[in-house]
Order: sequence, then C-alpha cells, then structure tokens
Amino acid sequence: MSEVFDAVVVGAGPGGEVAVSRLAAGGLRTALVEKELIGGECGYYGCIPSKTLLRGPEAQAQAERVAGLSRPALDWPALRDYRDVMVRHHDDSRQVEEYRKNGVEVVKGSARFVGRDPWTLAVGDRVLAAEHVVLATGSQPVRPDIPGLDRVPVWTNREATSLREIPGRAALIGGGPVAVELGHFLARMGCEVTLLVRGERLLAREDPRLGEEAARLLSADGATVLTGRQARSARPSGSGGAVLELDDGRELTVDVVVLGTGRRPGTAGLGLEDVGVPVDVRGALPVDDRCRAAPGLWAVGDVTGRPAFTHLAKYHARVAADTILGKRRVRNDAVHPRVVFTEPEIAAVGMTPAEAERAGIDAAEATVDLAAALARPWTFDTEPHGRLSLLADRERRVLVGAWAVAPMAGEFIHYAVLAIRAAVPIDVLLDDIAQFPTYSEGFLNALEQLEL
Repeated sequence: MSEVFDAVVVGAGPGGEVAVSRLAAGGLRTALVEKELIGGECGYYGCIPSKTLLRGPEAQAQAERVAGLSRPALDWPALRDYRDVMVRHHDDSRQVEEYRKNGVEVVKGSARFVGRDPWTLAVGDRVLAAEHVVLATGSQPVRPDIPGLDRVPVWTNREATSLREIPGRAALIGGGPVAVELGHFLARMGCEVTLLVRGERLLAREDPRLGEEAARLLSADGATVLTGRQARSARPSGSGGAVLELDDGRELTVDVVVLGTGRRPGTAGLGLEDVGVPVDVRGALPVDDRCRAAPGLWAVGDVTGRPAFTHLAKYHARVAADTILGKRRVRNDAVHPRVVFTEPEIAAVGMTPAEAERAGIDAAEATVDLAAALARPWTFDTEPHGRLSLLADRERRVLVGAWAVAPMAGEFIHYAVLAIRAAVPIDVLLDDIAQFPTYSEGFLNALEQLEL
C-alpha cells in the first residue's frame, strides 16, 4: 500500500534541502528521499570540502604578501581534520533527526518511478505517492573513454576532496573550474601537477583572458598546463601509479589521475521512461520557466542540464517550491555568478564579448587594472594584481557581462550580477557612491571608461 504525501523530494543536496524545507514550512506533508547522505555532493565531496582545503594555502600565500608578516607554516593534518569536521565525518544522522523533528519523513534508498496520476515511487520496500515530486538528483562525474584508465589509480572529485595524503605527482584531465581548483590546491601542497586540457585554453566557457589568468596562476604555483593535449591510453606504472601516453607521443608518469571532465545529469535509474517522461540526449530533464517537467513533476539543479552550480540548484528549488505553494515565480537563471576559487579569485557573470557579438549586441567594453586605479589592492597586498572588465549594451545602456580577477572577486562580482539581472541603467550605476577603499570602486572606474 502506498504512503501518501503532498510532496516528495528526491535528492537531498542543496537544491533538495531548500525545496523540502520550503514545502514543509508551507504546511505540506513532505518526504525526502536520499540514497546516500543528507547534504549531497556539494556538502560532502564538492564545494564545502574543496573550499575548506583551498583556504589554508590561500591564507599562507596571502600572508607572505602582507606587510609585517612572514609565510606561516601549513599543518596538513590539522587542515585535513578541519575538512573532516566540515563534511561531518560523512555522518548525516543529525540532519536526518532534525528533518524528522520538523515533520519531514526521511526515506533512505534509491527511488524509481512506478506510476503517475498520482506520481508513485518505489524506494526499497516502500511505495510513496504524491501530487508533487521534485527531482533534485544532481549529477555524476563523466569518465573519459581512455583505454586502460580502469587499471590505474583514478580520482573523481570525491576521492580528491577526501584525500588523506598529498600525492607526489598528479595528472588532472580537464580544464574547467574543478580541474583548475584541484590543480591549484595540489600544486600549492607540493604535488607535481600536470593539467591535460583537450581544448586550446583553460576555462573554455569564459572570456579567453580568464583562461590566461588561470594558466598564469597555475604556472606560478609550479604546475604544468598542456593545452591541446589528450591522454591516448593509460597503463599501471611499476610503483603503483599510472603512465599516460599522450597524443603527441610523450609519456607522463604520475601517482594518480584526477578527473575534471564534466558531469552528467543524474536521471539514470529513476525510471522516467516508464512513466512517459522523456530526457534529452545528455540525460537531462527539460523544464519550463517554473522548473516543471510535467504536471506535478518538478526538477531543480544539475538534473535539468543547466550549469552545475549549487547556487542555481538552490534558486531552482525556491522557484519550484514557491510555485507548488501557489506563489507566482518565474525561472530566470540566464544570469548567475561563476566563481573559480583560485588565489586571487576569478569571477564572471553574464556574456563574454564573443557571445554578445553572436547575439547581435553593439557592445562596449572597459577593462581596469585594479592595482593601477585603486588604493585598496595596495592596502591589501604588497604585490597586488587584479583586473575588472565590464561589457555594456550601447543601445540599451545596461551591463550585459562582467569579470574580475582579484582577492574576494567572488564577493564583489555580485554588484554586477544584480546590475545585469535587474537591467539597472548605466546612468544609475554611474551615480553610485562606493566605499573607499574597496575593490568595489573598480566598477565606477570601469563604468566611466565605457565608450557609449
């Protein structure tokens, strides 16, 4: 016999947690289904552990460039132990108990659709039925088709963010944010790092100058970045590591191969095809502007095929949950921040100049050397480096893109995020009063240089 709920949320990552909390607070009888840990990939194997691990080497490097300070020691066991605290030692029992105290039925196991009208899910020996089902099943890492890769030590983001010891040599396959951040961390921890990038530059989805900045930072850390290169095959080395044969004939011997080759929407095994719900060629579940895939069926985050960002999943969850609760929300996720947590940070939002040109926008761009224009970089750092760039639509006189490379760029990029999302007129932005001395002053400098 089915257990009946108003709403069932499948997947307890950040998107699922936002959805179930909002629905329960709205008075709905809710169930939360999770096959692993409450908190999901981000909380245990992604954003939280990676940013925790990056903070130690970041502070160490920054301290060297602060007047009156010397380079502090980095205690790897202490950093590792704090990482374990931040991921709750992979124990979600407290979270399960909190949800149950708040009236949410937590069901551990893999869900599969077995009916619709109402939507019905089998989870182990339990059957759950609900008018509304929210899918927040995330994504899984893509494993490249390299002969022999299954015979050598390989890490995905899970193993890389759970590491106990720093490897001596690592090959990172990929050139996106995950590969850049992990390469940055490992190199700063003393690992000999080589990045194999199939394309011609790092961060291929961003302005080419950001790829150049990422390559400069990695090179300064001692990492080697090989663009336009792929591993053709892999075989075990005599020391328990891996030998990669590259497509130019060279061989690369490492202790571990780290994958940063993208992610695939997590729809496999849900049985969507059995209830007449199609997915696209990538396995993503298309949704409308309310995050609805079918009447009563909703999807949020990575599973929709939108960029795999935690903040997008949480936004989608707010849209879907509010719509279920009868509030009018429309998904508008074209403009969102994108941050790479290097040191300094790399942040972007909106269009690149190439994208604006393809869209037929008559665009103006201004790029500012923050150290040359502002006081704050010099009060922050004795060897400051940073740039900020703005892209504007001349006809509409609004910003359509921005990027920055600077300390805390992931914080102050939100000035541009809001300006672009709300289409704030440039004349209004030019009348802003920025706190002195801050990096945010760079926006006014760049705005004044736009040739509109």
